[in-house]
Amino acid sequence: MRLLLLVSLTLVLTLATPFAQADPKSASIAWIDANAETLKRVNRNIWSYAETGLEETKSSKELQDVLAANGFAVEAGVSGMPTAFVASFGSGRPVIGILAEFDALPGLSQDAVPERKDRPGVAAGHGCGHSVFGTASTAAAIAVKQALASGAIKGTVKLYGTPAEETGIGKTYMLREGLFKEDDIILSWHAAPVTAAAYDYSKANVSVKFRFEGLPAHASTSPFQGRSALDAVELMSVGVNYMREHVKEDTRIHYVITNGGGQPNVVPPSAEVWYYLRANKHADVEEYFQWLNEIANAAASMSRTKLTAVQVDADMHEVLPNRTLAGVIHQNLEAIGAPRFTEEEKGFARSTQKDLGSLPMALSERVEPLPEVPQQGLASTDVGDLSWFVPVGQLTAATYTFGAPGHSWQIVACTGTSIGEKGMMVAAKAIAASAVDLYRSPELVKKAKADFDEIRKPLEFVTLVPEGQKAPKAIR
Repeated sequence: MRLLLLVSLTLVLTLATPFAQADPKSASIAWIDANAETLKRVNRNIWSYAETGLEETKSSKELQDVLAANGFAVEAGVSGMPTAFVASFGSGRPVIGILAEFDALPGLSQDAVPERKDRPGVAAGHGCGHSVFGTASTAAAIAVKQALASGAIKGTVKLYGTPAEETGIGKTYMLREGLFKEDDIILSWHAAPVTAAAYDYSKANVSVKFRFEGLPAHASTSPFQGRSALDAVELMSVGVNYMREHVKEDTRIHYVITNGGGQPNVVPPSAEVWYYLRANKHADVEEYFQWLNEIANAAASMSRTKLTAVQVDADMHEVLPNRTLAGVIHQNLEAIGAPRFTEEEKGFARSTQKDLGSLPMALSERVEPLPEVPQQGLASTDVGDLSWFVPVGQLTAATYTFGAPGHSWQIVACTGTSIGEKGMMVAAKAIAASAVDLYRSPELVKKAKADFDEIRKPLEFVTLVPEGQKAPKAIR
């Protein structure tokens, strides 16, 4: 509590920056610099909590308290998720939303050291960099708020605390409850090995669990009287593996068995398997999802069990890129510059690369060129759904070892050090600066909406989440 009060006090004490007497973009960047130490503490706190999706109680409160201390109206527990929130300041248009994520990944416990080392008593870790993500976005929103409060710009800023991104739940259900749709623009970012304005598609992805029920029996004395639900899960896995040969090359199908029975001498009466099904286009996900269902039903028939549930927790569409917003963000990144790292930080990163093969650098220190045409990414995000309703602009900032795999211990380690925090500062400044540009130029907002209309109008939004379904209370 004492640390939280210090964090809030520090942020409040530095708000005296005379925005009205300075260019609001420069003043916003200066505010972020002035609060660097406080922002680092916020990141370290969230990094230390390492809370997984829908369980980010401390992490969410950390950001909510900072925002409330800085004059935002905070609505907590939105859309039926205790850790989801919306913090708002200002009035009128344009309304610019900024996204904050803060969930960690299970099984990625890692200390802030350059070798693989678990943190004692901690099971999860920020292997996707969401501790710096949430902190930078919050910093950007507060910096923008100062410019709004000074009268240098006009409009509304909203910081969305979006839980459980790793399972595609937070934004999906917030959108279903009507949030985001009244925004003019949404800005976001992500931790990465490079600094760049994002001008790319993500993959669409459905998260679905298949449950089977059979009959228990002694596996040695009376197996003929049992029906193995685990057999159904394994038969489904065989079927899906044959399916892989006949799907488009951009398709990804991965799974974990979340329930395989209790012990070997009991025929498993229940079992569950959890699938992620991805493709570049949501239309392909829709088609292949039906195929998965057919295989699941066939597996139940072969094992003489019952398919009792097909639970779709989340369904993420591909991100629709926006050229205008990518251009605005790129210009600001060029002006701000990529993170610059010390030799000590580069040495830390090099140590984490020892099992990654030959790589051209330890850490990236340049802003990547803006592509002429949209690129195709390999990851999925629930930001995709938002981009089908509101123009979305995104960026990445170099926050971890060049060449590190996604969801890795290297990312956790770097995010808990000055390496991640230097990228965090660049991201906060770029989002704040881009937002100021949009507040000051109705023509830019209009052009971003025209880009959105061009790419969105030919598409039909179809969701595989059942109508009326509310956000789950737990993921695992």
